[in-house]
Amino acid sequence: MKYEIRYKPAFASVFVTLNPGDSLTAEAGAMTSMDAQLSIKTEFSGGFISGLLKKFFGGESLFVNVFTNNSQQPLQLVLTQSTIGDIVCIDLRGGREICFQPGAYIAHTPGVNMGVQWAGFKSWVSGEGLFKLKLNGQGQVFFGAYGGITQKRISGEFVVDSGHLVAYDPGIKMNIGLAGGLLGSVTSGEGLVNRLTGQGEIYLQSRSVGGLVRYLSPKLR
Repeated sequence: MKYEIRYKPAFASVFVTLNPGDSLTAEAGAMTSMDAQLSIKTEFSGGFISGLLKKFFGGESLFVNVFTNNSQQPLQLVLTQSTIGDIVCIDLRGGREICFQPGAYIAHTPGVNMGVQWAGFKSWVSGEGLFKLKLNGQGQVFFGAYGGITQKRISGEFVVDSGHLVAYDPGIKMNIGLAGGLLGSVTSGEGLVNRLTGQGEIYLQSRSVGGLVRYLSPKLR
């Protein structure tokens, strides 16, 4: 399998070339176009129970689509995301794991295991859901964000505004709290923030969907 991410960073799409026998699992609705010879099989996302948890508590789709090239020639598949922004591919080889916030996951190659993990009530309070999507195994994973994506390695404590965290290593802990004192948090407009602790990599999006909704709501009344 070969891939190229085009139209970065604002309107990124993944152009995938599947060789004979190759397959790719993608979020329901992620396909933009594909060669007609590709076959599609729809499955529960990570299994029936896992799919239900992701759908009703984690903000993910209940189903995923598996695209397979059963022909004797290379075929092309194009994937994208619903939000306007960048897309990144990471490699999980070497035992690496990654957790995604709702809506970030796009696709993964064979050998990657997809499941859910309890995120806690702190995650729910911040609007990120009770469960988080967790992927591990051996392979590649595609995910996207609203706006640009920043990769950062943290060691100790790091503060992220609520709604900007996209993906992170499982060992990193979240602690939702006020940006400052009660009065300061209200008057500064920052409100709740994510105080991350631990060591590992995080991925941040430059824009917040929640912030866009708050900006547009008064104008639509």
